[in-house]
Amino acid sequence: MNIKELYPIGTVVVLKEGKKKLMIVGVKQTNEDTKEEYDYLAVTFPEGFLGGDVMVFFNHDAIGELYHFGLKNEEQEAFLEALDDFYKSQTEE
Repeated sequence: MNIKELYPIGTVVVLKEGKKKLMIVGVKQTNEDTKEEYDYLAVTFPEGFLGGDVMVFFNHDAIGELYHFGLKNEEQEAFLEALDDFYKSQTEE
């Protein structure tokens, strides 16, 4: 997935195989238990953070429905640009 196309923090989605709404709270996150990297980290909506056991890691292609698009502004776009540059520099080494 193109990093610049990642949904912003605050976006609310339902996964293809899911029923519960999830709100994105992180992008390009690593699951510390499995060391796998995912496009998104989310909490249940509307409940929010209920503890580390209720955090959901998933990739963009698992999204089935978009309910709300989070805040996209210059600051968020600059963050994605910097993140994209970081990943590009990692593949060049």
